[in-house]
Amino acid sequence: MRTLVVVDAANVVGSVPDGWWRDRHGAAERLRDRLQVYAEEGLPGHPGPLAVVLVVEGAARGVVPVPGVRVESAPGSGDDRIVEVVAEETGKGAAVLVVTADRELRRRVEAYGAQCAGPRTVRPQRAEEERT
Repeated sequence: MRTLVVVDAANVVGSVPDGWWRDRHGAAERLRDRLQVYAEEGLPGHPGPLAVVLVVEGAARGVVPVPGVRVESAPGSGDDRIVEVVAEETGKGAAVLVVTADRELRRRVEAYGAQCAGPRTVRPQRAEEERT
């Protein structure tokens, strides 16, 4: 069974001060597009292919999915939707990795057996982005 990677879009996008606040929707789309590579190739300790879910909220709602990346638009709190996805999937026996730096969210999803990783797992820091 493939690992399901659930990405907290707001937390990951907000982890680097690159002007994301001027266009939250566009920033979520750029993150979604970068996640396609991880869906195919995997992440450290999680070989590909991976199932990837990007959870968006607020101004980023409406971001559309792309091959390899399912997008969940949270009707309210993105954290609550992430917990729902994790509960559903771990209930089916799936291995889940949640990408967020939010301590409270980590605590909530770990209670369902999910692993957690920080934003750098899927988002290089600004200096690294400029080199590529």
